[in-house]
Amino acid sequence: MTPIRLSTSWYRRLYVAVGLMSLTYAVIYGLEVTSTLAIPAGVSVPLLAAITGGITAVASIFLAIFAHKISGFIPSLSVYLVFALTTAFVVQQSGGIDSFYLVFWVIAAVFAPVFGAYGWVPILALTGGYVAGLYVGNQLSIESGILTFLSSILPLAAGLIVWRDAPESDEHAAKSVKNLASQLSEVATTSEIVINAIGDGVIAVDGKGVIQLINPAGQELLGWGKQDALMLSYKSILKLADENNTDLDPSKDPIQQVLNTNQEARGNKLVAVTQSGKKISLSIVVSPIGDPGSGAIAVFRDTTNERAEEREQAEFISTASHEMRTPVASIEGYLGLALNPNTATIDTRAHDYIIKAHEAAQHLGRLFQDLLDVSKSEDGRMSNLPRVVDITAFTQTITQGLQQKAADKGLSLNFVPAGSDTVKKIMPVYFVNLDNDHIREVLDNLIENAIKYTPKGEVSIDVTGTDDTVTVSIKDTGLGIPPEDLPHLFQKFYRVENIDRQQIGGTGLGLYLCRRLVEAMQGRLWVESVFGQGSTFFVELPRVDTQEATRLKDEQDRQAAQAAAQAAAQPAPQPVAATPPIATTMTPAAPAPQPYTQPPVAPAPQPVATPTAPQQPSAPTQIPVTVVQSTPAAVPQAQDTPAAPGVRPATTVPRGESLTREQIAERVRQLEEMARQQREQAGQR
Repeated sequence: MTPIRLSTSWYRRLYVAVGLMSLTYAVIYGLEVTSTLAIPAGVSVPLLAAITGGITAVASIFLAIFAHKISGFIPSLSVYLVFALTTAFVVQQSGGIDSFYLVFWVIAAVFAPVFGAYGWVPILALTGGYVAGLYVGNQLSIESGILTFLSSILPLAAGLIVWRDAPESDEHAAKSVKNLASQLSEVATTSEIVINAIGDGVIAVDGKGVIQLINPAGQELLGWGKQDALMLSYKSILKLADENNTDLDPSKDPIQQVLNTNQEARGNKLVAVTQSGKKISLSIVVSPIGDPGSGAIAVFRDTTNERAEEREQAEFISTASHEMRTPVASIEGYLGLALNPNTATIDTRAHDYIIKAHEAAQHLGRLFQDLLDVSKSEDGRMSNLPRVVDITAFTQTITQGLQQKAADKGLSLNFVPAGSDTVKKIMPVYFVNLDNDHIREVLDNLIENAIKYTPKGEVSIDVTGTDDTVTVSIKDTGLGIPPEDLPHLFQKFYRVENIDRQQIGGTGLGLYLCRRLVEAMQGRLWVESVFGQGSTFFVELPRVDTQEATRLKDEQDRQAAQAAAQAAAQPAPQPVAATPPIATTMTPAAPAPQPYTQPPVAPAPQPVATPTAPQQPSAPTQIPVTVVQSTPAAVPQAQDTPAAPGVRPATTVPRGESLTREQIAERVRQLEEMARQQREQAGQR
């Protein structure tokens, strides 16, 4: 055991105790010499003990007075050893175990561990010498041995326990405090340098939302000085609003969320008002500090320019995609003409090439449609028409529509709630009040992906629910997704690249669009997958109970009836000249999904078509023409006739009318213009 470095106050206490006990020896000896009082033999003090006791008492008192100036260990050890030897001598001279001064020896044994081995070794040595003397003189007995143990060994052990957790010395404590202060100062200096060097704004608030720190970048962004901002509520400095410039609800305020939940919160599309009244777009990340209620640190940055660039990019993509769909439609139309044996004669090799070109044109059209949908979802132009629907029956309808695609690939497409051919089930009823077109697009995409990426096996669709949510799961036994690709699966243009997927086409936008649509419906989309064994996609949507669903459905039906009545009260559109019907094939690149329950919609006025000069009658012919993204309302109906392989059935030119290729091309362009006008009118509505 090493010596204990006591504080000055403890050394002073030690000096006082040793001084008083040592002084006792000198006083008793003086009384014995100068007084007429009879001093018992067991209390008598030898002259040598009185002298050493007096010297020790004077030294102890002197050291107690100047303890703060004199190093504690060596002086204290010296006076202690002198006192211990004096006490041992007095005890031995005054009766040994029966001595009156045995209590002083016990105190000396208790304080011995303070000095480590320098203290307890002399105590053990003196005790051992005393026992040896008793043994040599044949005076050692069981009683004397027990008393020796109780007066020497036991106090020494107690001292070891008591002084093990003794307080540190003032010097050591001061040194520790100094080191800690130095470390804290260094950390504070480093932290201040780092925080001041950060280009993003930083605000630290306490548990009540009062600002304790704001860095220069935050001062510059918000227009507040440091002294003006400190000790104010963050709501007075960091005035947050949503994208519509509406004050944030406390439940959506990221700083308030962290103060309430002690969990990290983010806000990517917020608006802040500076001191001068300027509005800037902000992205903010708020993290808790320590225990709940201790405070939070908010790191925010100005995203005004980024948001403007994003809007410009979205507008460019939307405009470019919209404009490029028209030439793609023309390309697909002319390829359809080339594939029809009634309008062109091509050999087998050219036919295969044109088939591939036709498929590529259709793929390009779908890509443009996906880009348009993505841009609409990002800039808030995506339509939202909530309708109450039973999600179980709705999902079953979508599944039935994809049965043929699964059968063509040799897969089994199972709708779990409906049971099997041998075992029928009562399907559960789960109502949702969401846009049916969005739900259909999400489920169509996920189920088609499951079929696409499943070489063999089956695809199972299940619908489950709780009191608050409905979950649709699409499980396949296909290729699965590597673990390293799972975090990026729902990113824009991201596709899993490996050997198994090289022959499977895609744009990388389907899952991203699904995620955006599901989030727009306040839902959640996630995936669980084992590479090589299959994947399961989950779509979780908010559920409404039966009573609320009935009320909402009645209200929606009433609104639809009112809209139909208003439409019927409007004057009918004037008849327009019709374009002579021509052969056409209806092959939309991205057909608009029909809602499960769709309210009556007022008929839109038909665009005026430029009449074409009538041609001289000739032998009846049937000339198919492919028109991409036209609508049945824009094309007069005619009887279908068998078409060439790979081409959909086509309507025909009326008998008695013959058209040249130039006239056919002109009418194709007219129909394309009519389709474009209808799309624009539909977008305006």
